[in-house]
Amino acid sequence: MPRARKHLISLEATPYYHCVSRCVRRAYLCGRDKYSNRNYEHRREWVESRILELGQAMCVDVLAYSVMENHLHVVLRADDNLASSLTPAEVIERWHQLYRGSALSNRFIEGDTLTDHENDLLQETVQIWRERLFDISWFMRALNEPIARRANIEDECKGRFWESRFTSQALVGNEALLSCMVYVDLNPVRAGIAGTPESSDYTSIKKRIEAFKHNRPTPTGILSLETEEAPKPASSYHNDGAYSFQDTGFPITLRQYLDLVDSTGRLVKSGKRGKIDSSLPPILDRLNMSIRTWKIVSTGFESQFYAIAGTAESMTRAAQILGLKRRAGISRAKQLFY
Repeated sequence: MPRARKHLISLEATPYYHCVSRCVRRAYLCGRDKYSNRNYEHRREWVESRILELGQAMCVDVLAYSVMENHLHVVLRADDNLASSLTPAEVIERWHQLYRGSALSNRFIEGDTLTDHENDLLQETVQIWRERLFDISWFMRALNEPIARRANIEDECKGRFWESRFTSQALVGNEALLSCMVYVDLNPVRAGIAGTPESSDYTSIKKRIEAFKHNRPTPTGILSLETEEAPKPASSYHNDGAYSFQDTGFPITLRQYLDLVDSTGRLVKSGKRGKIDSSLPPILDRLNMSIRTWKIVSTGFESQFYAIAGTAESMTRAAQILGLKRRAGISRAKQLFY
């Protein structure tokens, strides 16, 4: 029996998660269905727009995403500190960007005077909404439900459009986070849909590259690496070689990340087993990762890890917090991150 989602996602373990939603009944999210010969390419815009809308309204940062033919990937960071700092009015404003709200919240926004009892009821509702704003499960729910409804209307059918639950992987440590982000951004390249990252439509990497080329800010809804802290010097390493999020903010600058994706994309498209791009940025040295490890993890992330991804030590700590007795993938982690 599947574990409850609340036991698979815990901010005590990590605020970073890789989530995947897949279609059922041979349904096509996007692209052309070879059975019905119908073209669903326009649905990519539905999904991308909703992801960016949620990234702007909720207290969940979107680090990476890619919209594929019958599934989607997102890498998310829950920001409970931001949610806690919001005033009740700000919480209501953000919630109203996504949902209609309640009668009391709409009256509050319109400037109506509420009785003490009505105000108490509204504050209780605001607290519920505040917690949902940084909830990964609510993010995925707010993403998938409207897409499913629109697709069912278009397909003239009822029932499930998505699999029963989205899958999630806890990303503990910079190694897991960066390799997962690159894995997600390069999904269309690996699938043969696009030849380069900059031609990968409906991905976060294309949005970042376009903004970088035209000297514009990263589009609203995607975490802006320009404002995150650059990596600190080697003295910030821990004794075990780990590079801590808490110490450094985000572990890589925008330019470094674009170089890393571009170099890895060349490796993916080389078509020759064992071929290594010697121009891979030195960020791998700072992460204590070999080029061999990077090649394996960044091109096959989902096949290498299960519920938790990271070094053996970080996976062990996260498993204890999540209450997992079995640490699936721990042996593989020891082989990859040494």
